[in-house]
Amino acid sequence: MTQPQITEDSPGTDLFPEYRSLYDLIYAEVRGLTDEQVDFESSRWEWSKWSIRRQLSHMSSLIYRWLLLRWGDTLFPDGDHGVDDVGGIADSDFDRRMDETRYWELSVIMDRLKAGIDLVQRVLKQRDVAFLRSQTYERPRSDRGWQLMEKAHPSGILPSDDPDTALMTLEATMRHIYFEETTHLYNIQRLKRAQGLPTVVEVPKIGYWVVDGWDRSEP
Repeated sequence: MTQPQITEDSPGTDLFPEYRSLYDLIYAEVRGLTDEQVDFESSRWEWSKWSIRRQLSHMSSLIYRWLLLRWGDTLFPDGDHGVDDVGGIADSDFDRRMDETRYWELSVIMDRLKAGIDLVQRVLKQRDVAFLRSQTYERPRSDRGWQLMEKAHPSGILPSDDPDTALMTLEATMRHIYFEETTHLYNIQRLKRAQGLPTVVEVPKIGYWVVDGWDRSEP
């Protein structure tokens, strides 16, 4: 299939067609797992300290955290994002995850994840490439993790006046969200392998988990 030519006037969906299949990719990997399997955790590896359930909760929460808390004034100046529990989903007391007292059942987590991916696609459909590339957000870059993650971005991470921060375009943010999703899907597969379970999908070989220096230890 011929890929559309990307111009400044192209919709954001032309830049990120991979979002159309993202939810199905994740769902296929976790479909049919038992509570025991999704709640397995281990202190043996850094990536196994969060269970599959908690990986998925983080994968959901991070979408809303970026789009609503960090980019909300730009993307939804009238507050018309349609999310009725921003605090519980994007800004809970649970470390970078949704409120586990409200969002614990796997079906509920997956519903929020699907809605988040749908929201990404809505934003991409409504904004053109020029907009995605012109809008910036200033974020800290002092920790090693972020400095490593920056290597995965071919564009959109720009220097700022402060050496401890970087400017991240909205385009790079959309790429970052996708890279987070694929990297945590890779973690989910490692958690399955640690339990002797077969994996189902092929994780796209892009994003943070393929960067040189990333922890790709296996059980």
